[in-house]
Amino acid sequence: MNTMWMTLSETVLIECEQSADEGRDVKGFLDEASLILENFRAGQLREEDAKRLIGRIRNAPVSRDYPYHEPSGLEEIRAARPKARGGEDARKPARDAYYDKVYGAWLGRCAGCLLGQPVEGWYSQRILGMLKDTGNYPVGKYLASNVGEETRKKYRITDEGHVYGSNQINWINNVSCMPEDDDTNYTILYLKILETYGRGFTSENVAEGWLMNVPIYHVCTAERVAYMNLVNRVLPPLSGSYYNAYREWIGAQIRADFFGYINPGDTETAAEYAWRDARISHVKNGIYGEMFAAAMIARAAVSGDVRDVIERGLGEIPEKSRLAEGVQKVLGWHEEGASWEDALSKIHAVYNEKNPHHWCHTISNAMICTAALLWGGGDLEKTIGISVCAGFDTDCNAATTGSIAGVMAGASALSEKWIRPLNNRVKSGIDGFGLTEISELAERTVVQAFK
Repeated sequence: MNTMWMTLSETVLIECEQSADEGRDVKGFLDEASLILENFRAGQLREEDAKRLIGRIRNAPVSRDYPYHEPSGLEEIRAARPKARGGEDARKPARDAYYDKVYGAWLGRCAGCLLGQPVEGWYSQRILGMLKDTGNYPVGKYLASNVGEETRKKYRITDEGHVYGSNQINWINNVSCMPEDDDTNYTILYLKILETYGRGFTSENVAEGWLMNVPIYHVCTAERVAYMNLVNRVLPPLSGSYYNAYREWIGAQIRADFFGYINPGDTETAAEYAWRDARISHVKNGIYGEMFAAAMIARAAVSGDVRDVIERGLGEIPEKSRLAEGVQKVLGWHEEGASWEDALSKIHAVYNEKNPHHWCHTISNAMICTAALLWGGGDLEKTIGISVCAGFDTDCNAATTGSIAGVMAGASALSEKWIRPLNNRVKSGIDGFGLTEISELAERTVVQAFK
């Protein structure tokens, strides 16, 4: 039985890193945490020891000179936003015109996810080496496994794998639609939740939607812990922090898109809807990541300026947060005239892709998304290509940035080479949405946007 992300013993060192990020001194806990993790890897669970240790780590005091202000409550988050955040945009698109944008967003999200999915978990040098050796750098097409035996052996390329019940890896030569992925499952799920509960949906409604519609093995890291918490009657918002070492990982950030789609121009409402969702499984920067992404998508629906889109996203999260600091660094590198390769190198200098806590963290991946958007300049191919070249969470980042580039451009402006292979279909694990036309999802999204 697969118990990944379901034991406390496997999280103790990640809890140390996460608590250190939050300003706690964890040096005195590292030896004990390492021993528990060593036993776990040897097949020996020490759950009670892990539980006690995590309690001690979480109770360690936060340093008095900790420079960040990172609340998790909605009103506190709003109070901590930049003062000059900009007002809402009254230019809500016409309904007919908005369908093209929403369809573009769904297609862009699927295209980005499909591009990044086969190399999820690869380190960046392996990705870049394969791209260069196959004449696909900078990225100009989907990734294929039929690249010759020498290249397959050099980069350990295989067609066999186990992803959401499939026994093959989703290289472009193996698919005829957008295969199932959590990045698209969540977007479809939130369409269903809005259709069921309406705009007054609560965090409890979303939690119910998870348990009713998504098998537990189709969710990962923070979501899997939150899922177990919900089953054990630990309700939001405690479900997001209760023994959840992954509480600032990327999971919430990949769930943002639908909330942006249905609030074109209204970054504040998009961010609020994202907050209602994120608090089920995350705290602090984990929540901000979803609010940031939802707000960017909402702004992208009415703006053709990538920097404006990013700055409006920043306008919905605390100014003195680690996420805002990381995104501002990327904006600064762009202003200084750095190349996108330079920007990605700078991110790698701060975050170690071989460290799971760095690889899967909200901030490292949000910085990659920011870089891809800035240097991609609104072009879908450039944007999702840079996202994948960065490594880290390739399918998540390319899906998020593809969504933004797609809504900015609209479906009618997207290149057929990225759209045709999807065959207008997406497979999901959401109850009632087995294999669905992407255009139908777009039509139903527009209905929600104009309610």
